[in-house]
Amino acid sequence: MSHKLDRQIYLEKMLGERQAEESIVPSSSFNENENGGRSRKEAEAESEDQPGFNVMDMLWHGGSAWDAWFSCSSNQVAQVLLTLPYSFSQLGMTSGIVLQIFYGLLGSWTAYLISVLYVEYRSRKEKENVNFKNHVIQWFEVLDGLLGPYWKAIGLAFNCTFLLFGSVIQLIACASNIYYINDHLDKRTWTYIFGACCATTVFIPSFHNYRIWSFLGLGMTTYTAWYMAIAALVHGQVDGVQHTGPNKLVLYFTGATNILYTFGGHAVTVEIMHAMWKPQKFKYIYLYATLYVFTLTLPSSTAVYWAFGDELLNHSNAFSLLPKTRWRDAAVILMLIHQFITFGFACTPLYFVWEKVIGMHDTKSICLRALARLPVVVPIWFLAIIFPFFGPINSAVGALLVSFTVYIIPALAHMLTYRKASARQNAAEKPPRFLPGWTAMFVINTFVVVWVLVVGFGFGGWASMTNFVRQVDTFGLFAKCYQCKPAVPPPATH
Repeated sequence: MSHKLDRQIYLEKMLGERQAEESIVPSSSFNENENGGRSRKEAEAESEDQPGFNVMDMLWHGGSAWDAWFSCSSNQVAQVLLTLPYSFSQLGMTSGIVLQIFYGLLGSWTAYLISVLYVEYRSRKEKENVNFKNHVIQWFEVLDGLLGPYWKAIGLAFNCTFLLFGSVIQLIACASNIYYINDHLDKRTWTYIFGACCATTVFIPSFHNYRIWSFLGLGMTTYTAWYMAIAALVHGQVDGVQHTGPNKLVLYFTGATNILYTFGGHAVTVEIMHAMWKPQKFKYIYLYATLYVFTLTLPSSTAVYWAFGDELLNHSNAFSLLPKTRWRDAAVILMLIHQFITFGFACTPLYFVWEKVIGMHDTKSICLRALARLPVVVPIWFLAIIFPFFGPINSAVGALLVSFTVYIIPALAHMLTYRKASARQNAAEKPPRFLPGWTAMFVINTFVVVWVLVVGFGFGGWASMTNFVRQVDTFGLFAKCYQCKPAVPPPATH
């Protein structure tokens, strides 16, 4: 009897929390949550069969605004945290700080646009009685529903390519980081090993199941960022330190596009929103995540650049210059775990696309879906072995893919979706209160498109590809150990 009473109290508490959360959102709430598209009543009915408090539900099933915040914050500062000091050496201290703040706010704006378009798409579809049971809405589907098949093709091509190379970067970063703990194996061999480890992300069904991973991942990057800042300050400036940046246009725009990439991690915004119980609450979550990320990226990158200066031009991974201690080894291990999590973040939308292509997206068996997802991991693994250039590849991906995927396309899509007066009048989401109206939104969107197209894609693309080709010419494809210390020759025998 007491067991049933405890279960009833727990269910009433959970229901009360959910109702309190719903009371602050518009009445046009969505009926399905991401986990199989079940309604709240269906979820409650299923809970009746549970034997009381379920720890796995608490750790595994997340859909609150806090879960989304942790997901956005954790996904935004992965391995790029280690390359920002390298970008500072290319940009100089002042430009590095200014561009971080500028692109952070720009990224938050386009993430807001994506969230608005998602709400618009879903509200229109629900008016048509479309059911999203066992279906995860993705960005290309939003573009298709609002603007037609051509936009769907463009969104799908850019998004998938960006996420593909985003996953590649995580594997490269794993090999680069572990090498600073154990250099008995070269980085290429470590890439083989971590490719196999990261393949296990095929068993994580969706972003709804990243609650504990997002929380842990943000804690790991927080530790790493503050370790970098404190370790650099304790170490002090190296003898004869120089801060000559910026001194070359190629390096300047390469560093700038790496920062553009840093705050362009919202290619998975739609999937994170769809995992929420109330997606309308996402509006400013990415901005709040970015403000927290500033507390990690600005102190760490400025401190490391202050300490090592121009030495960073030849060390794209900050770990390579920081002294080897137990604190550094702990940071390396935590970043390795976090990069595994971020690999899953980048790959999960690709898994969804592949499932939809082969007709497996509605399958409820986790093992069957995991088996179907494995072909997605193979090309990622292969590309990480071909292009192991940690740092330069971030800039190339930022200029050629991120610029369109998460900056230009959302801004253009928003303007085209609301170009007609009837669309603006019936919009599910009106312009934010801090703007005077729709005209101001169009002005900001036009600025985003022009700036990113000219500076990010144009100058950034030229600079990053020039730098990338230089790395290929220097180290070659399939480089065995990119930017490794030269082997010490054995002592001569007499």
